[in-house]
Amino acid sequence: MGMTLTEKLLANAAGLKEVKVGDLINAKVDIVLGNDITTPVAIREFKKAGFDKVFDNKKIAIVLDHFVPNKDIKSAEQSKVCRDFAYEQNITHFYDVGKMGIEHALLPELGVVTSGDVIVGADSHTCTYGAISAFSTGVGSTDMAYAMATGFEWFKVPPAIKVVLKGKLNKECSGKDVILTLIGMIGVDGALYKSLEFVGDGCKTLSMDDRLCICNMAIEAGAKNGIFEFDEITESYLKGREERKGKVFKADADAEYEQVIEIVLDDIKPTVSCPHLPENTKDAKDLNNIKIDQVVIGSCTNGRMEDMIAAYEVLKGHKVHDKVRCIIIPATMNVYKECIEKGIITEFINAGAVVSTPTCGPCLGGYMGILAKGERCIATTNRNFVGRMGHTESEVYLASPRTAAKSAIAGYITD
Repeated sequence: MGMTLTEKLLANAAGLKEVKVGDLINAKVDIVLGNDITTPVAIREFKKAGFDKVFDNKKIAIVLDHFVPNKDIKSAEQSKVCRDFAYEQNITHFYDVGKMGIEHALLPELGVVTSGDVIVGADSHTCTYGAISAFSTGVGSTDMAYAMATGFEWFKVPPAIKVVLKGKLNKECSGKDVILTLIGMIGVDGALYKSLEFVGDGCKTLSMDDRLCICNMAIEAGAKNGIFEFDEITESYLKGREERKGKVFKADADAEYEQVIEIVLDDIKPTVSCPHLPENTKDAKDLNNIKIDQVVIGSCTNGRMEDMIAAYEVLKGHKVHDKVRCIIIPATMNVYKECIEKGIITEFINAGAVVSTPTCGPCLGGYMGILAKGERCIATTNRNFVGRMGHTESEVYLASPRTAAKSAIAGYITD
């Protein structure tokens, strides 16, 4: 029996001819990632275990993005731990204020990660990099510590679900609507510890920003990873960007999948995930009786340039509703700069929105947009659990940048 794409990558990283579902393997990692919340814990475990040097200072990435610029003393102290360690270990890929971005947008943009990589990160949305045909997954801070020290990580080879994409999205929809639709179909545990492998002619119609968004939310279906096969879009994105030449793997024709799901992209409509689970999806048009207090456009899911352009196209020449707060967060400094150069930031401000430096901030209820009791927010973020963005009696609705921007103008959820 042949191997899936994920199995191919893991077998290569483990130095094995083949692997099968359920195998426990010790695989070499190409990049180990941490942020300002998870890295201090990993550093403590690293030192506690007696390690004094990382396995490769060029293969560790530390991105300060959750509470940066620091919002309080605790976050300042967390960041200082990261800074001290990065300077001590001469970490090449250390990103602080002025150079940072939201980690899962920043690393692909800079070419730190590439195709064929095995990437572990102490953040659940590390699965984002499957968009560039890498195996990437979130791990705990202790796992991060040992990966930083040894360059290896233990994995249990996951079974795979083949998601066959057909057709083409209409202009009102994006990758966010695709992944919300899928999660609505299979549920938040529908791919628990499985690989979501996206294939089919419909993939060719999806941009890299769409793919990054889709793989980012694979974890919201419980998946170990999400991944697209390498194609012309991947090659074009990586060209002139990747720091080192990537590898290309393809699933075998006789690879075994636990399940096959078909999605016709033409049939997808603007979709919203209602409180308090990403699987609680409905058509946006059916929610126009729900008034909102806040809109957040950004995050590692939807803070890239195509997301900013989608919001711009909706907001230009319009005003945010008087009773709505609209917060827009470009995911990286490069995206922020391009928005400035194209006049997009000016239009956001003219519309009545506030624009922030890159940060995860409001997505995890950290800062830059905390909700009070009874308030509702429609956001382009990836989670809407109870209390995710503030008070436990607030509500978060997940949507695409276009839907969120339209709702900001209307004052209620709309397509």
